[in-house]
Amino acid sequence: MPAAVPLGLTLALALAAPPPTAVPDLTTTAERTGFARTGRADEAERLCLAFERAFPGRARCLAFGVTPEGRTLRALVASADGVLDPAAARARRRPVVAFQGGIHAGEIDGKDAGFMALRELLAAGRGGALSKVTALFVPILNLDGHERFGPNQRPNQRGPEETGWRTTAQNLNLNRDYGKADAPEMRALLALLGAWDPILYADLHVTDGAQFEHDVALMVAPTLIPAPWPGSTLAADGRALRDALLARLEREGHLPLPFYPSFVKDGDPASGFDMGVAPPRFSGEYWAARDRLGLLVETHSWRPYGHRVEVTRAVLRALLDEAAARGAGWLERAAEADRAGARLAGQAVALAWEADGPARTIPFRGYAYTREPSPVSGQPVVRYDETRPEVWMVPLREAVRPSITATLPRGGWIVPAPQAPLLAERLAAHGIAFTRLARAPGRREVEAFRATAIAFEARSFEGRQGLKVQGAWAREAHQVLAGSLFVPVAQPRARLAAFLLEAASPDAFLAWGLFNAAFERKEYLEDYVTEPFARDLLARDPAVRADFERRLREDPAFAADAAARLEYFARRHPSWDASYGLYPVLRTDEVLR
Repeated sequence: MPAAVPLGLTLALALAAPPPTAVPDLTTTAERTGFARTGRADEAERLCLAFERAFPGRARCLAFGVTPEGRTLRALVASADGVLDPAAARARRRPVVAFQGGIHAGEIDGKDAGFMALRELLAAGRGGALSKVTALFVPILNLDGHERFGPNQRPNQRGPEETGWRTTAQNLNLNRDYGKADAPEMRALLALLGAWDPILYADLHVTDGAQFEHDVALMVAPTLIPAPWPGSTLAADGRALRDALLARLEREGHLPLPFYPSFVKDGDPASGFDMGVAPPRFSGEYWAARDRLGLLVETHSWRPYGHRVEVTRAVLRALLDEAAARGAGWLERAAEADRAGARLAGQAVALAWEADGPARTIPFRGYAYTREPSPVSGQPVVRYDETRPEVWMVPLREAVRPSITATLPRGGWIVPAPQAPLLAERLAAHGIAFTRLARAPGRREVEAFRATAIAFEARSFEGRQGLKVQGAWAREAHQVLAGSLFVPVAQPRARLAAFLLEAASPDAFLAWGLFNAAFERKEYLEDYVTEPFARDLLARDPAVRADFERRLREDPAFAADAAARLEYFARRHPSWDASYGLYPVLRTDEVLR
């Protein structure tokens, strides 16, 4: 039999042995308080790092940016078989699913639900959805807004007791910033998404609006874009994903919707709903504009916080299961869409959509309500009675048609050298390929857009004064300088480039006001100089006289506007600024190098 170990030696060995590794606590404040409260930013960072320690080789906590107030933006990567970096995911043809909470930091369901869902999946071992999918989770995108913490931040939302604020420390709404990419947080997010290229990107929100029984809305993009329009390649996959998520949530006892529950007429439930394709300033449609799948998740604000977190967790579990089952096919269609994007030269693309077709009547789980005149606003106000559920029969329009289109250039877009510094960083952030021309191509025949009508928005929006222009592209000769940017149409991100660079696009850099200076007059003729020039021109040029008299007859507003009448002649004076109203982005049929 083995020799006995002396008691003193046993005690010494016990004292010398390292203590067992403590298992990190991965529970959230929400769980510990029965979903009365949610944790602060330091909890999200602690949990992110703790997941990496608790699941070595299967979880990784990344820092991907710094906010204006100096906080570190974190992302948690999870994979049951250790596919934890973009290169490994690409090498394995691994579907990556990204999801984020707290882009609006008062709508924080996604933060707690994301940690709970990933903890369950990782704790289950090396099988399950995470053996076929890599998850990329940003717990809080609007980190500075999250720490503007307090009660009553969301008065039309039930719980938690305190939340963060909707906008950033710079008072920017990040879910309007995907296209213009002004905020440091957005630039950091776009770099993260560009590195990982997730096949599906989900943005986790809470609704505003009416009171009703439905507890979550799932808006998958693309689903509505009809073939053969560019952007429709993944639409069938989007519809299949949407239908699978809805069916699973219904089986689990939820009441999901496939559209955003905002009435056609605000405050009037009888007006029903229109489905639509949002512009790419918003998360889901932005990711669809990159020919991937986007998902907007909106839990209903009047459900208690615990219920909302649970339905968000259920959405994430279902989403990852669907990606595990269908992700390989999604990747194939995304590659096909990339190839199609590179062939869009000279083709028409839709830049905006509107609801179309007849409505069908659907049952909608609402509450009894009245519309009464308000002594406060003087308008009808809706009052809901949550003790009296009822089914509303309301109209729903589900089809769309293009409302704005553009035919893309055969070569690409030219950003002249003076504007190149303004756009180069933004284009790179979006993954849009461009070449900085080292040598001057010289004088080239190009297409130039000249505005015939210019209207600056009366109010600032998201820190910018918007601009609406009317005009047309026409062939002109222009000098192209060294340092200009050439953005080819022949690239996978051609459709996204069109959204940002085409003059007619509602979400173009032009519409957001990045080029406002080009549409401001900087030099003027005095009236006493214009008058004799105009009289002389009318006397010696019958064509001008006929056109001017026609305008006076046919356009009463012009006839009554002294400044417009004087400008008519100022535009014909040799001193007129030919660059006024010229959009400082050109189009070309050539491929410049």
